[in-house]
Amino acid sequence: MPDATLLDKDLQYKEVRGLTRGLNLIKALNRIPGGFASTSELARACGIHRTTAKRLLETLYSEGIVQPGGRDGQYHLTQEVRQLSEGYRGDRWIAEAAAPAMKASVKELLWPSDLATVEAGWMIVRESTHRWSMLSQHHAMPGQKMPLLNTALGRAYLAACNDDELDALLRYLDKHAQAMGIEPKDRLNVHQLIKETQQRGFALNQGEWSPESRFSAVAVPVISENRLLGALNLVFPKNAVTVDEMSQRYVPKLKELAQKIGAFSAGGPQH
Repeated sequence: MPDATLLDKDLQYKEVRGLTRGLNLIKALNRIPGGFASTSELARACGIHRTTAKRLLETLYSEGIVQPGGRDGQYHLTQEVRQLSEGYRGDRWIAEAAAPAMKASVKELLWPSDLATVEAGWMIVRESTHRWSMLSQHHAMPGQKMPLLNTALGRAYLAACNDDELDALLRYLDKHAQAMGIEPKDRLNVHQLIKETQQRGFALNQGEWSPESRFSAVAVPVISENRLLGALNLVFPKNAVTVDEMSQRYVPKLKELAQKIGAFSAGGPQH
């Protein structure tokens, strides 16, 4: 746990806005379907003036991070951007156990899958098969934040929590409800959702998360040696697959994948 005094001291330094905006441009380009975007599109996505975006993009170009391409005024990321993450070392169980198993599962599961762990009241996507699934309609999923109450990932995790962790998470959500955009009705229904999830044997979201209202998802917990590591989902357009078909054809395979990840993750994160 970082020293609170050190954290307070760090907060005294002012944000370097140019760096923040440059990083936001890289993130925005990473999310753009097809990978190409104009200066104006990126400026709108990042909430900055077009001239500022152009100046930052030219700086990134001079560093080899982006490259002009496609139609006039468009940019795309280069291979150089991968060096920005080469030094990152996440939990080994994700890289060594989850990622290979998830990639191998695409042939059977077909639909894209996300693996997420809980952090500060959110489910954070740590690995994803969207880049491998031909049925994916999403991009750049790792690092995305998913709400606990309105997503299948969050519901699967909450339904698998022990009483102490569940109580701690719900108290955290209550304390930060306004900042996290949690509606009172969602918080009031959480115990009913948990009960339904446990009885059904898997978590379900049928478009209740408003930013992704066109999509449904099913999810199951990932457990290793009685430790709850996270949750694993399958994402699909609401009208593409019925819940019955998903539960009969895909959920058993999703559970097998979660069990496989758990079995190879004995050194996973402690809670």
